[in-house]
Amino acid sequence: MNELNEPARSPVDTATIDAWMQQPTERFMRQRWLESLRRWGTAPDTAPALEATLAAMDEAGVAKGLLSAWHGPTGSLISNEEVAEIVEAHPGRFSGIATVDLTDPMGAVRDIRHWVGERGFVGVRVMPWLWNLPPNDRRYYPVYVACVELGVPFCTQIGHTGPLCPSEPGRPIPYLDEVLLDFPELTVVGGHVGYPWMAEVLSLARKYPGFHVDTSAYALHRLPPELAEFARGGGRGKVLFGSNYPMLTPAACLEGLPSLGLDDEARALFLHGNARRVFGV
Repeated sequence: MNELNEPARSPVDTATIDAWMQQPTERFMRQRWLESLRRWGTAPDTAPALEATLAAMDEAGVAKGLLSAWHGPTGSLISNEEVAEIVEAHPGRFSGIATVDLTDPMGAVRDIRHWVGERGFVGVRVMPWLWNLPPNDRRYYPVYVACVELGVPFCTQIGHTGPLCPSEPGRPIPYLDEVLLDFPELTVVGGHVGYPWMAEVLSLARKYPGFHVDTSAYALHRLPPELAEFARGGGRGKVLFGSNYPMLTPAACLEGLPSLGLDDEARALFLHGNARRVFGV
């Protein structure tokens, strides 16, 4: 009990939406760029079973996870088809985030129209560090047009990379700044917080109505203090919870939720309200 004789609040909110999850394949887990994450103890050696993923969600009160497909220069790592199978088997627990092949622009547009427009996926994610292409590269632009046409967010990674790949493509300015100027109707969710370029991240979040940040890959007690302050105040409608499971479990991320000092409105927006609005789930 606290000094007002009110029950202590649990960090578990059973309506939570995890904005960034993976159900990895073994070919994903074999990627050499995961070696640094394994050294840090934040990447499993093998892909978890789907039952383990659901149990991890239940432990943290995650009602829905947004599952990402992955495609890179070497080919598919987690295919849209593999994500769709999981979503169709557990439609109440998961929604799909599509991926595309940047070397095939018309194929990328057709894929987005199929997986979003026909199969109900709720966003598109591309990893700039995986391609070593910043998001203002011309190869992304057909993807942005398709996202705007279908009314779904473009999800990407911002900040340094934990995997053994260059970090520069994740720098927010000038790369995302130019994209958001060119596509004022585009909604963008920058995942993995954006450290060490926090001033650039927050400047974009204040400048562009369509730019949002998710906290994936961070336990909440380790969030940069300026992002926590933003989520408490004027940026409460701009910050979404994400875990980056299985690199971190939702429960491990949410242990630090009380330390953010969110009021009831900001807490609800962070855990699920912003994701419901941005992804339409």
